[in-house]
Amino acid sequence: MAKPTPKSVPLHLHGLSVLITRPAAQAQVFAEAVQQAHGRPVSLPALEILGPADKAAAQAALTQLDQADLVIFTSVNAVQYAFPLLPERIPLDLPIAAIGSATAAALDQAGLAPTFTPQHPNSEGLLALPALHQVAGQHILIVRGDGGRTTLQQTLSARGATIHYAEVYRRRCPQRNPHNLIRHWDALVDIVTVTSNTILDNLHQMLGNAGQTLLHQTPVLVPGTRVARHARNLGCQRVYQAASALDHDMLTALTHIQPAPPDHHPVSRVCITAQLCQANRCHG
Repeated sequence: MAKPTPKSVPLHLHGLSVLITRPAAQAQVFAEAVQQAHGRPVSLPALEILGPADKAAAQAALTQLDQADLVIFTSVNAVQYAFPLLPERIPLDLPIAAIGSATAAALDQAGLAPTFTPQHPNSEGLLALPALHQVAGQHILIVRGDGGRTTLQQTLSARGATIHYAEVYRRRCPQRNPHNLIRHWDALVDIVTVTSNTILDNLHQMLGNAGQTLLHQTPVLVPGTRVARHARNLGCQRVYQAASALDHDMLTALTHIQPAPPDHHPVSRVCITAQLCQANRCHG
């Protein structure tokens, strides 16, 4: 049975104000899901996605597809920005790996059926697949954004593969002034959702000293232990984990967070269910 989408699940957020920090183009569906679940979405994109700085170089890198033994697409953005640059002919038997079901769906929509999709939507999940353990002598092309994680390259190189990159998009910290959000933080933000270390770093930078203090005191929902650890290292005191960065998993985790009566201080007006508390070793 297919996993239900956020729109089909009778979830209720009871007026929870959710700060959404994803890039604007990716935030709309999640914001609609929050609203349909009786939450209040507040958008502050903390990441901009742009085309490659050197389009010719990215296109040239993608011409190596016919020489690759495996191509890895790291994200939906990687698929969307690579597709217009792909060569006209792609080997029909070319193995393709997608990190995450959303990336796999984007490949399907582009007409490139993925061969491998890990259950856990991250580099570690992909590297755990048996097929990725037998790569000695292979040429692997990783399609990604600029400055991405090096986990795939380091591990696959250690396993004997030769790694090539096609960097088909750029990430940039938005030039936004969040003064109004900071000024009305208590009224607007019950919880912050963050889906990557880069987004969290940008948000931290955008908020400045005054906003960082508020962020550190506000519950932060993240996908996975890596982002959770990074959030705690930045000073966030109340960090909670969803099963993944997928809309459904983030929304489901949010349903375990209920706002307390409005006369409470915002730091105290969140009650986490025992399941989430146990997962994060919180008390009370």
